[in-house]
Amino acid sequence: EPDIYRNVSELIVSKGYPLEEHTIETSDGYLLSVQRIPDGRKQLYSQKSKPVVLMQHGLLSAGSDWVLNFPHQSLGFILADLGYDVWIANSRGNYYSRRHKTLKPNEYAFWNFSFQEMAEKDLPAMMNYMLNKTEQKQLFYVGHSQGTTVLFALLSEYPEWNEKIKLFIALGPVATVGYITNAIKYLSPLAIDFDWFLKLVGYNEFLPTSELMKYLSDKVCESEAKPICDEMLKLIYGWEPKQMNETRLPVYLSHYPSGTSTKSIVHFAQMVESKKFQKYDYGKHNMDHYNQDTPPEYNVTKITTPTALFWATADSLADFIDVSLLERRLKCLVLSYCVPNRDFIHGEFVYGIHAPELVYDEVISLMQKYR
Repeated sequence: EPDIYRNVSELIVSKGYPLEEHTIETSDGYLLSVQRIPDGRKQLYSQKSKPVVLMQHGLLSAGSDWVLNFPHQSLGFILADLGYDVWIANSRGNYYSRRHKTLKPNEYAFWNFSFQEMAEKDLPAMMNYMLNKTEQKQLFYVGHSQGTTVLFALLSEYPEWNEKIKLFIALGPVATVGYITNAIKYLSPLAIDFDWFLKLVGYNEFLPTSELMKYLSDKVCESEAKPICDEMLKLIYGWEPKQMNETRLPVYLSHYPSGTSTKSIVHFAQMVESKKFQKYDYGKHNMDHYNQDTPPEYNVTKITTPTALFWATADSLADFIDVSLLERRLKCLVLSYCVPNRDFIHGEFVYGIHAPELVYDEVISLMQKYR
């Protein structure tokens, strides 16, 4: 399957879509790779004043999430064909955004970030760049998993950003993670013993993707060892192979995980323990960072952007109890949509073969109202 070895840009071009590559510098020197699909395959829409949409991937993922399936099943392609100006983000530290003006990925300082920095530095840099480039005042935001976390954090902390977002589509929304039942739950007590945890998973990068992963995806998932693949997908990633295009499992695994910092994982683990949506906990050094003993919580009641939550009862990462807690606190909630399939889980929001009719139709219908 050639898509195993294609990067996000090659995936886009191979399906017949136009592509632009952009590099966006953050205020702290990270160089983020962003792919733009300025038009659909048939190029039916004029270039002027097309609605801009930023698509933000989840934890350990990359922008390829939005274009990994065939065009009629991938939300990035579907939106491009509907006349949206699609911008696909890659957070600092993933496979595509491993560059910095002065730091190298083999240095600890390069990996000294969690989703907090993605929210405070990556999102503003990308959104300012996109709005300037397109001469638009607002954009649509579609996030999955951690891609929702970072925007909840930014909009809570910096209210001025609320005016720049027309509509926030939150797929598998993650704010608090107190009721998570995914494998990360079992890492959380370990992560509190920080030094021991770092020895276990690595000091800088957590689960880096590599050519080895691509090779294993090609060989193992295509062989009699396929059940091992299926179980790994279910446990770690919140994927259910039966709800996906099984012939493309090697493709999914070759693009995931795409790397992040160990500090990002520790941040989520801290929130599993605290049951709070909060900034990174530096323990006895909190006073140095925040001028208080405990990490500040993000106050989502400050969010004024119209927000739509798309969630599933079987999702082990965005548990429905956590989602209902979030729902109660959002003042500008325009839709809370429970996927009408009791087996639908976290990864299916981006990879599921039934996502177009179960989720995307509803997403598109809402976006068209705000267009």
